[in-house]
Amino acid sequence: MALAAPVVAPAAPLPKPSAEAIPLEQLMAGEFALQAGQLADAAQWSLEAARLAQDDVLLAERATRIAMLANDDVRAAQALKLWQKRSPDSLSLQAATASLALREGRLRKARQELLQLLAAPDPRAWRYALVALAGGRDPEAVAKVLGQLVDAGAIPDQLQAWQEFGRLSLRLDAPQVAARIVDQMVERFPDEPRVAVLRAGQLHQAGETARAREMLVAAEPRAAADPEVRGMLAVAYEGMGDFAEAARVMALGPQDVQTYGIRASLLARAEDSATLEGLYRELSDSQGARPDPASRMLLGRIAEFLERPAEAVDWYRGVPGGPLRAEARIRIAAALYEQGQVEQAYSEAHALQNDAASDDDARRNAYLLEGELRQRGGDPAAEIEALSRGLAAYPDDPALLYARALAWERQDRIDRTEADLRKVLVAEPENVAALNALGYTLADRTQRYQEALELIDRARTAEPDNAAIVDSYGWVLYRLGRNEEALVELRRAWGLLKDPEIGAHVGEVLWVMGRRDEAMRYFEDARRLDPDNRSLVRALEKLQVVLPPAAPAAAQPAAAGPER
Repeated sequence: MALAAPVVAPAAPLPKPSAEAIPLEQLMAGEFALQAGQLADAAQWSLEAARLAQDDVLLAERATRIAMLANDDVRAAQALKLWQKRSPDSLSLQAATASLALREGRLRKARQELLQLLAAPDPRAWRYALVALAGGRDPEAVAKVLGQLVDAGAIPDQLQAWQEFGRLSLRLDAPQVAARIVDQMVERFPDEPRVAVLRAGQLHQAGETARAREMLVAAEPRAAADPEVRGMLAVAYEGMGDFAEAARVMALGPQDVQTYGIRASLLARAEDSATLEGLYRELSDSQGARPDPASRMLLGRIAEFLERPAEAVDWYRGVPGGPLRAEARIRIAAALYEQGQVEQAYSEAHALQNDAASDDDARRNAYLLEGELRQRGGDPAAEIEALSRGLAAYPDDPALLYARALAWERQDRIDRTEADLRKVLVAEPENVAALNALGYTLADRTQRYQEALELIDRARTAEPDNAAIVDSYGWVLYRLGRNEEALVELRRAWGLLKDPEIGAHVGEVLWVMGRRDEAMRYFEDARRLDPDNRSLVRALEKLQVVLPPAAPAAAQPAAAGPER
């Protein structure tokens, strides 16, 4: 089941410090350390700045958050005391106090802080409590405290609050807590279809898929008249791997190009060519003699799904000049490739690359497409050559450099991978994708672990809840031999995104720690998502693990791996 991102607590109003009170030397040192990914130093300097600015709430809060990001609980506690003295009634302070207690394993203290927070009269208080729970490191500890809050009746009687805490329980893989939350939601909001969808997710996670389907069917009558409910039901079926049912639900109610597109994608994933053929005819017949450009694009994509590249090319060629024309030309090249007209596909890509009348994004994308097609054709040298020509036309373009870096990595040319990613970072020092990709590559393919950690920490500073970055962080901790810490982070990444690469990483760490039954479950989950995932294959070979034969299962969502 696709889950919403954690709710972000609104920022509390903070007083502005006077210019004379700002300790500039310490602040600048902390900022430089933070930008360099040296989080331990950043935590030290930020705490020193907070101490010197004796009445500054903002600096105390910042010092607390940087120390927590650095996993420096000692300095986090010291900064928290400064913050408490300066703003004792802040909701943000209470949330940070609860998070720190969770991280330190002081669950009773965390529960007390959260109970006080949830009892606050401010209607935003539950959001802060949710953020505090999401800030805990150990999913089992967070789930335990969340269960205690539910049993204490602390969750406010608001549907959105119950939804968000329920989603958190699902991300934590805490089926018992999720069951208790959903049971109460059904009792409190018996006629709310959103509750039925959440309960279905909980039942499916617990292995009761038949009951989950019953809940979704019961909510269907509202779907035709309520697009939001329709979308939620489709997402629920998609999470179960039942793309055909998701497509059927999306067919309820009025249709437009967007809903047709979603249905087509779902039916393609379900490999239901017969129903997709019917949708193709329905959409084509509904457009009249001159379909609009968006419909032509969609009909082209459906023709591709149906493996009719010649028809796809015809549809794309019919897209007139305008905002979709460049995309149509890209799709023409891809469809020709699928049709087996490889040289014609490359000619189309080259024509767009050399078309001075097209905008730079379109021409750059034509080089990226050619690189992708060369890769699919098993010609790594030609892939590099295409991307290099793109870089000759668009020197130091981040997307082209990033693509070439990944191509070099697939060829085990780690020196060139690093060179291209560093070029991206010269132009864009805070490019999160490049920071994470370079950090992960150094952690995975070299022994430069400390350097990798600093790069990943820079990415974490920008996006602390990005699943790919959390996975990279856990992986470098594992490579540093910090297995217990690594496992906590990798499990958190798995909770954020069910991805085969992340599952393979969790399985490897568990296996090395001797927890082989648990490891096998993660390896099998990763295989269900993508049996050919490179990280999974490498882990199984490295550890000499033989998985039992895969049981027949419904089709799973395509998994491309977390973006590096």
